[in-house]
Amino acid sequence: MSKTVINPIGSNMTELMTNKGEYILFSYSTPVAGKDSEGFFRTDKWYSKTTTRHINKYFEVEWGTDRDVAREVSQDYINQLV
Repeated sequence: MSKTVINPIGSNMTELMTNKGEYILFSYSTPVAGKDSEGFFRTDKWYSKTTTRHINKYFEVEWGTDRDVAREVSQDYINQLV
């Protein structure tokens, strides 16, 4: 049986791994980026400089890649994953 896992990864940054194997980054309490069966994704909505830094750091530190490899998706798409 798989389960949802919550992983604090930095100040005001949390990663959620769903029972479907999706990874979702939360900046503060907002889901903004992650990885699903199609690859990396990030929100097309701009929130703040801090959230942008969180997204950049997430891809660089947690995945060893650049945020530019992530496709932009609507915030609604990310919201429906959680």
